[in-house]
Amino acid sequence: MKSSIIKIGFLTCFILLGLSYKEVSAEMSWPAKCTSFGVIKLNQNPSPQHINCLLTNAALAAKLPPEVVKAVAAQESDWRQFTSDRKPFISADKGIGIMQITNQASYDSKKLKEDITYNIQAGVEILNRMYLRSDLPKIKGIGPDVIESWYFPVMAYNGTKPVNSPLYQSTGKKNTNAYQERVFVRVQKDSFLGGTYLGQFPFKTADFNYDPNSDKNMVFKKLEYTITTQMHISTHLLHKGNKVSVTMDNLVLRSKPSSLSASLKTFPKGTTLIIDGDFVYDQTLNKVNRFVWYRVKTTDQKLAGYVSSAYIMKRLNAPIVSPVDDNDLSLSGKTAGNARIQIMNGTKLIGSTVSNSIGNFKAAITRQKAGTQLTVVYKDRLNALSPSTRMVVIDKTPPKVPSVNKVTNKTLTVTGKTEKYATVTVKIGTKKYTKKANASGNFNVKIPKQKAGKKLYVYAKDVKGNVSAPRTVSVSK
Repeated sequence: MKSSIIKIGFLTCFILLGLSYKEVSAEMSWPAKCTSFGVIKLNQNPSPQHINCLLTNAALAAKLPPEVVKAVAAQESDWRQFTSDRKPFISADKGIGIMQITNQASYDSKKLKEDITYNIQAGVEILNRMYLRSDLPKIKGIGPDVIESWYFPVMAYNGTKPVNSPLYQSTGKKNTNAYQERVFVRVQKDSFLGGTYLGQFPFKTADFNYDPNSDKNMVFKKLEYTITTQMHISTHLLHKGNKVSVTMDNLVLRSKPSSLSASLKTFPKGTTLIIDGDFVYDQTLNKVNRFVWYRVKTTDQKLAGYVSSAYIMKRLNAPIVSPVDDNDLSLSGKTAGNARIQIMNGTKLIGSTVSNSIGNFKAAITRQKAGTQLTVVYKDRLNALSPSTRMVVIDKTPPKVPSVNKVTNKTLTVTGKTEKYATVTVKIGTKKYTKKANASGNFNVKIPKQKAGKKLYVYAKDVKGNVSAPRTVSVSK
């Protein structure tokens, strides 16, 4: 970490939050969450899983995605506070400890060297201050709970120098050597395995103004981006009862939170599992993995075990959709808040809208034929695609008024035509005579002889229960 803090702007942000650097550093209750790993020994690196616990809880206490904090620590020091000969880990550019704190007069340099929790806390606070900078770009509509929103704060943690430009100015190609790019590769490699990829910014060279031959900071010409690929929140925020989807084929369900434990079953990609408790760390303390483990159970409740957080994602619920009939010109329902809904008839888009903050929506559609199957899906604020809801358009259109052939005072069968398979009723006074039409819609209903001038009322009820208006027929002589 090489950046120097421009103290005025950041200090103002912290004063607005009612905090000072020293107050924040003093409020360190999160290390107590890792006491089960034992006491941290003087001048010794804790076990990898103890460090996993420290970094995770420091991030959660500050409301940062742990994946980001752990990746920064991995990039800076490979999770080392001390060297193998028990000396503080200090880099060539004077970075100190696990978070490689540099040029920070607000922190006690002795404690930065000797106290891993103090060093981690300092790194988390600096990342937070980078996020509060008003001169760094943001993602439109996205807050700090989203991992991708930390792209520019991570850059600034190292420095907004030309060397960290997301694109090479001369070619427009992606700068994979930029500090933040290397950190986010670590996020993906350590925390999102199994084919999960982080959302990508639509960068252009015009977004950044800098002299590639100078060491002056970049000027950001574009301060807001819209990302159209899927973004991600931390998998450390899952809770008991949450449904998750498996993100890789042949995911192993383990008997214990360790890849060394027995395999209970394997699951294909897309399997739904249910979180059955808070996350835990790897049972093998010296395991260098940087994810956590969750106890899960199958949806039929018959099997439970442990899976890595790196191979699961929170599952969206399918949209809840109200019934729609062949007279409706709108479709309503409920999804996630501020979701983008699409209503499809096969491959044809017939309606779209955005749900409100609590997920309610109503979309205009064209009138659909009874029996048509519609598919409703949505994308949430992170561009994650929901499971689909399929529904059939209900028949609410009554049959046309039946056509009836001439009825005389000698007629014993009323004939005519209506909707296929409709039940035709001939009402004479208080009495009713019924018969079902055939596949062509032809009907014949037996009645007793009627006197000339008698009025008959003939109507049809289709197979969905819709009733037509009656046809009035006068008996002729």
